[in-house]
Amino acid sequence: MAVPDTKIRVPPRGPAASDADRGQRPPRVPPPPARNGDGEGRPERGGPFLSNARLGMLMLLCGESMFFGGLVIAFLDLRVKAAVWPPPGQPRLPVGLTAVNTLVLLASSYTMTRALGAARAGDHAGLLRRLGVTWGLGALFLAVQGMEWVRLVGFGLRMSSGVYGATFYTLVGIHGAHVLGAVTWLLVVLWLAAGGRYRHGEPTGLQCCAMYWHFVVVLWPILYFLVYLA
Repeated sequence: MAVPDTKIRVPPRGPAASDADRGQRPPRVPPPPARNGDGEGRPERGGPFLSNARLGMLMLLCGESMFFGGLVIAFLDLRVKAAVWPPPGQPRLPVGLTAVNTLVLLASSYTMTRALGAARAGDHAGLLRRLGVTWGLGALFLAVQGMEWVRLVGFGLRMSSGVYGATFYTLVGIHGAHVLGAVTWLLVVLWLAAGGRYRHGEPTGLQCCAMYWHFVVVLWPILYFLVYLA
């Protein structure tokens, strides 16, 4: 009668042992990190929600908001205390032309948003085209404002014309200086984009420029209502 083989086979323990013999799965290769709009890997969970550049831009815009808020409060205080506004003998502001110019500036905010969308989609030609249109609308706004100022100065409205002229040129002039800064910044961004700088996603520099641009756009209708219509 044959005796059954009762030996227990022990799997090899050396380097020749396979993963199946060890009872382990082969190591998994981690997927490549997802890329954000800046062309960098996404931050790990618990990382900062905003980059340092965007956080700094938000702080700058908060400071600018408080600055313009102080100017508006001072303007309203002078406006309320004045017996007649505008004073007799002062030229009337071009309400209709400035309303059209306001629409021009608001349209530039839309084209800037479209430019950011083109950057996210990797549409470099669309990015260049929409940035160029945005810059052109901003430059047109400044040109119309400049023509208005020349016309008003010719009619006798100057900084030395009393509180009315001083408040007008202070509020509108400081905003115009901010628009000029935004147009200059956008021109630099457009030049970099034309050189192929922003071909891979939506960089932080473009986002910060867009944040500043939207700020000066949103601020203008408020000033237009207070200075031209109120």
